[in-house]
Amino acid sequence: MHEGLSARQGTDGSDRSGTFPSGFLWGASSAGHQIEGGNVASDFWEMEHAPGSVFAEPSGDACDGYHRWREDVGLLAGLGLNAYRFSVEWSRVEPEEGRFSRAAIDHYRRVVEGCHERGVTPVVTLQHITVPRWFRRSGWWTGPAAADRFARFTEAVLPVVSEGVGHVCTINEPNFAAMLEYDLDPARAARATPGAEGGPAVPGPATTEALVIAHRRAVEVLRSVPGLACGWTVCAVDHQPVDGAEEVAAAWARPRQDVFLEAAKGDDFVGVQVYTRELIGPHGPLPVPEGAETTQIGWEYYPEAVAGAVRNAAKITGGTPILVTENGVATADDSRRAEYITRALRALKGAMDEGVDVRGYFHWSLLDNFEWLLGYRPTFGLVSVDRTTFERTVKPSARAYGAIAGTGRLPES
Repeated sequence: MHEGLSARQGTDGSDRSGTFPSGFLWGASSAGHQIEGGNVASDFWEMEHAPGSVFAEPSGDACDGYHRWREDVGLLAGLGLNAYRFSVEWSRVEPEEGRFSRAAIDHYRRVVEGCHERGVTPVVTLQHITVPRWFRRSGWWTGPAAADRFARFTEAVLPVVSEGVGHVCTINEPNFAAMLEYDLDPARAARATPGAEGGPAVPGPATTEALVIAHRRAVEVLRSVPGLACGWTVCAVDHQPVDGAEEVAAAWARPRQDVFLEAAKGDDFVGVQVYTRELIGPHGPLPVPEGAETTQIGWEYYPEAVAGAVRNAAKITGGTPILVTENGVATADDSRRAEYITRALRALKGAMDEGVDVRGYFHWSLLDNFEWLLGYRPTFGLVSVDRTTFERTVKPSARAYGAIAGTGRLPES
């Protein structure tokens, strides 16, 4: 022990006692299309109802979150959490190109104000996977003037974020969105660039560049609001090389996530969204280890992945501040969710003690909600939702997480 340092304080002066810094954001996340319901002007609504749809089921009424947001923010606040990440649904705000809904903009402004009334800090995402039908039909992110259109939308929603919002995420998981296109469009998948060893495709350079340009255009617009922190969120996996496969792991990760992290250099923050690890051998990704616990969607149950993901983000961005904007587990056993949260936060605190600049943690998700192609089967939520009555029920894992957030301190191991 160094002279002048307590037994729980690091040589860099960091607090290694399991206590998080004051001002740390303790939150949960949601997304418009996944909870609001009735998002009829969006591209996903159209695809969900198309003949031969690849979706397990349509989103339908979802969690009726568009009308029940007050209850949801109240539940979050009642758990002792101090931040709520939600998204503005572009297709509600601009259902037809160039025609903006004043009512929708006012609605999202009321959500911001409602958060403050309940002592909750709002974190707003401008685009969370879905886009208006007209935007997809006009070529999606690689279409003509896509960045101009996104910048115009950003300008339209400035009234939502111009007061009382500290952080705005421009585009949610651009890397996941680009990969999801292959699941939604087999013809596009056939034209995709193969990955290492002929494995799964990677986002094409044109798509990647288009998303980066759109993000930067949105940041330019948001910079007009004094004090507003701007960034985007990246879908991250803790890539762990085995058998000396460090170079293979780096080559695998670069087009899938690291190039999107590099684009966050110079931003006010970057959102890291991580759920599991992926072992990388000399020839690419390896199967989940035999006998390992897996989640409802087949991922390895590995809470410590969050630490590897934020360390990598800090390295790639050169120290851009980090928000863990999504982290969670799909499981029907809520005791495993409570365990996951505690272990993930313990690992995250370890990375912070090493000097990684993490400013907040948001669990995915606040509610059991629509999980894209998989429908409502996977349950990530801290709160369950009755699919018929929309009744919300707080799970024990939510209270366990709230107890940590309320004190800012991890339980003794």
